[in-house]
Amino acid sequence: MTYAAVIAALYTALTLVSYALGLDKGAIQLRLSEALAVLPAVSGAAVPGLFVGCFLSSLICGGHPLDVLFGSLVTLLAAIVCRMMRGVLRYKTGPLLVTLPNILFNAFLIPVLLILVYGVPDAYMYLVLTVGIGEALTTGVLGSLLLWAIRRNSSIRML
Repeated sequence: MTYAAVIAALYTALTLVSYALGLDKGAIQLRLSEALAVLPAVSGAAVPGLFVGCFLSSLICGGHPLDVLFGSLVTLLAAIVCRMMRGVLRYKTGPLLVTLPNILFNAFLIPVLLILVYGVPDAYMYLVLTVGIGEALTTGVLGSLLLWAIRRNSSIRML
C-alpha cells in the first residue's frame, strides 16, 4: 500500500508540474506523469497507484467530473494490461512493448471522452493523432527510459 501511495503522489506531483509549465495545454499535451504508466510491469502496486494519482491530479487540475472518472478508468485499464504484460520485460524490446497499452488506450478512448464531455464535434481522428503523439512522447519515450534505468539498477527490486 505504501508503494501505491508513493506512486500516486509522484503521479500527482508530475501532473501538477506539467500543469504549471503549461505542457498540458494545446493540441499535443505532455503530462510528464504518463511516463509512470510503465511501472505496473515492475510493480503491482503501480496499478492502484496510477489510478489514484490520475484521479487526484485530474480532480485538482479542475477536470470535468466525467473526465476525472472515465479518464482515470482508462488509466486503470491500461495499468492492468501493462501488469499482465510484465513477462515481456525479459526481452530486449520489452520496455517498448509495455508502453503500448497506455499509448493505445489513451489514443483511442480519451478522444471519445473529450468529444462527449467537452463537445468537440467531428474531431475523433484528429484527437486520436494528437493524444497518441503526446502519449508516445511521454509514455513511449520517457517511460521506456524509466524502465531502462530501473533494469540497469540491480538494487531496484521487481515486485
